[in-house]
Amino acid sequence: MPQHPLSVFRGTSIGVVVAVLALVPQVPLLGQAPSRPNPPASEEKPVDGIPVSDPLVISKCGTCHKQDSKGNLTRISWERTTPEGWQEVIKRMVRLNGLSVTPDEARAIVKSLSASHGLAPEEAKAVAYMSEHRSDDETYPNDNIRATCAACHPFGRAASFRRSPEEWKLLADLHVALYPVVELTVFRRRPGRGPQGQGATAPETPQTPQPVDQAIEFLTKTYPLMTPEWASWRARERAPKLAGKWLVSAHVVGKGLYSGELTIDPGSSADEFNTRIRITPIAGGQAIEHSGKVVVFGGYAWRGRSTGQASGSSPDDLPAEWRESMFLAPDQSSAEGRWFWGSYDEFGIDVKLWRATGAATLVTIDRPSLKAGTQAQRVRILGDSLPAQIAASDIDFGSGVTVRRIISHTAQEVVAEVDVAANAILGRRDVAVGRAVLPNATAVYDKVDYIKVLPRTSIARLGGGSAHPKGYEQFEVMAYSHGPDGKDNTADDFEIGPVAVDWSVEEFHEMFGDNDKEFVGSLSQTGLFTPALDGPNPQRQQMRNNYGTVWVVATSKSDKDKDGKPLTAKSYLVVSPPLFIIWDREITP
Repeated sequence: MPQHPLSVFRGTSIGVVVAVLALVPQVPLLGQAPSRPNPPASEEKPVDGIPVSDPLVISKCGTCHKQDSKGNLTRISWERTTPEGWQEVIKRMVRLNGLSVTPDEARAIVKSLSASHGLAPEEAKAVAYMSEHRSDDETYPNDNIRATCAACHPFGRAASFRRSPEEWKLLADLHVALYPVVELTVFRRRPGRGPQGQGATAPETPQTPQPVDQAIEFLTKTYPLMTPEWASWRARERAPKLAGKWLVSAHVVGKGLYSGELTIDPGSSADEFNTRIRITPIAGGQAIEHSGKVVVFGGYAWRGRSTGQASGSSPDDLPAEWRESMFLAPDQSSAEGRWFWGSYDEFGIDVKLWRATGAATLVTIDRPSLKAGTQAQRVRILGDSLPAQIAASDIDFGSGVTVRRIISHTAQEVVAEVDVAANAILGRRDVAVGRAVLPNATAVYDKVDYIKVLPRTSIARLGGGSAHPKGYEQFEVMAYSHGPDGKDNTADDFEIGPVAVDWSVEEFHEMFGDNDKEFVGSLSQTGLFTPALDGPNPQRQQMRNNYGTVWVVATSKSDKDKDGKPLTAKSYLVVSPPLFIIWDREITP
């Protein structure tokens, strides 16, 4: 069996690793000249490090990372990253270098470094999908980065760090030491060939940078140690003051909108909190109640875990436990992020929080859209501290929408009946109740122009036949208007809301005789894809595993195209073997 790259250094002293690192840049491959020409003098200017003052960090890390007269620790003082990034660093130190820390010490070190050597909120927001464990498609800055970095791991891992120029170079050297194969596959070109067999390249000269050098240059310029965002955040960072009542708006994929309240109480330290939440489906149904613990790293990065009652026993039901990753607004008045669960964090809730201040606040409405030309449409507007006296004239949906009457109202809900003019302007609308406004709360539309299956591309994982769990995928369908320009998928399109569909699976043809859809799994009429068992299948040619690629197809039950045929949409689904090792579990209290 192939040897795992990390096994090369199991039982090896740090001195040997350092020796290898020292040799790697000097050893040309395949007769090539050394990859890195001497950098310009401007690149050799030293960068001031960020001192480390925490006694625990100095005690645990200072045995290998030496401290200078300014309080800098080698390597550490020239890096910044997310809480998850520092957790991965600590794991690597334990696995490879023999670092001995207790779980409590590790958590304390992550807290400390996330505050003093973290990211600014603006920097972290760009890679929020990493901490929120979303399976979104990444957008790569260029083809070289896609080949050198993203060939092995999400580019978000590299983009989660800020380093000095020397640290970016040392990171490349570390990759060569731990994973030597990268030199032959993605870091250097074979003569006349591109990385990863991408074909012939343009004529080269001795000065043509190797792919690894191009990557280092890009990373150094794009993700430097010191940035204006970091300088600004360090000046205005403050301890989180979150105790009190918060309002919740949540979207559960495949199940719709939820709303409710979150109560936050102080925890055992200034950055730890205890939470109690109750959310209820907007469409009606069982309320979900959870309690949990939260740590806020760096003044804004909410990481938590909560437990409570499950909504059912099916894989797609809300579970008894979920994890939380959110971003607090700089003024600590709101937060947004994802609460997630599942063996691969494949299920989740998109969550928004608002601090309850006692002022009238709108949270959500139960109608994502209103059709032009309809009458007596009932709309529920949910919020907090709404006025005791409300007249129809106090509610505003914008031009062309008339509030006919108020059906009922409380401090948390207004139910109104509205008429929508046939010539009402189409598009997204704010909703106002008195002075409280909910931006982009609903839409006015005349017809559904097209639908999308979300997510557009996704991955499910086989499992259940061995020690490895299944990785499910939940789909939903969203309807859209093509806006004033009359063209689908352009900037003026707007979302109308979910629609009822029939679900099916079609073959994604990749080779002659493809029959993946017969084996990869099943799709329910709620849009839940359940993958098949892992392991060799005697019914498949050559006893192949049940992996494959298919289209997930949605056919609208009521909306039709210009030819009178039902609207359809597709999503590309990859069904793969299990993920045998999961290294990056995010930090939870």
